[in-house]
Amino acid sequence: MSPLLTWPLAFVLGAVLGSFLNVVIVRLPVMLMRRWRTEAQEALALEPDSMPTYNLATPRSHCPGCGHFIAWHDNLPVIGWLKRRGRCAACGTRISIQYPMIELIAATLALAIVAGHGVSWASLWLLGACLALLALAVIDWRTQLLPDAITLPLLWAGLLYQWLFAPWQLEGAVLGAVSGYLSLWLVYWLFKFATGKEGMGYGDFKLMAALGAWLGWQALPLLLLLSAGVGALVGMTLIATRRQQRDQPLPFGPFIALAGWIALLVGEPLLHGYRALLLGGI
Repeated sequence: MSPLLTWPLAFVLGAVLGSFLNVVIVRLPVMLMRRWRTEAQEALALEPDSMPTYNLATPRSHCPGCGHFIAWHDNLPVIGWLKRRGRCAACGTRISIQYPMIELIAATLALAIVAGHGVSWASLWLLGACLALLALAVIDWRTQLLPDAITLPLLWAGLLYQWLFAPWQLEGAVLGAVSGYLSLWLVYWLFKFATGKEGMGYGDFKLMAALGAWLGWQALPLLLLLSAGVGALVGMTLIATRRQQRDQPLPFGPFIALAGWIALLVGEPLLHGYRALLLGGI
């Protein structure tokens, strides 16, 4: 396919998928909360609340202020938000900049994958993994939740990806999934025994296991180094600028996701450099 077509198509595909990610990011936590509330009421033998249908398809996209349904042309990725200058067409309520930002990031990820891996079925799988990481990062930052509905399919998709496109690496992927989970599980318990506090959630273990499946056990030290380093830097910056209190928990999932993007997009050169640095220091 001609690059004149490849790049625009990749951008549009990424932006469209990013638009869907916005729906997942906003609605999935609410869906989980509703389900947990219903399960709790059933366990307590209480009458479940009567609530209107709420899922990824229903209701239609609407203004958070007045409930006005958004027209299809105002719902176009990036363009729709710019067209209305980030406001509802009916009442003028401000629409979060999160929507075009997620669409642009998704489009940029699509372009990066095409640039680094070309156009192939494997690239499409990699794009799916990167978009899943994007959704998890934003959900965790907003709600401190890493839904199993995304982390577990991401893990199984990683193993299936290795089986389909690199079967010689499948054993390393299985070991990576196990080691990824155990690495943060051990950190969790060491921190808890030392401080009596929980330093992270079980969703972080599952997310690292998923990345271990995609990248193999060899990438885990680099992933841990990148995620911990970036997390510490961001945390200190937020505290220094008084946007975060010292005792306020900071979600770790976004930093694991960022390390995952880096490894998925430019993993081979990074791993070679990391191994060379490690061996050179021995």
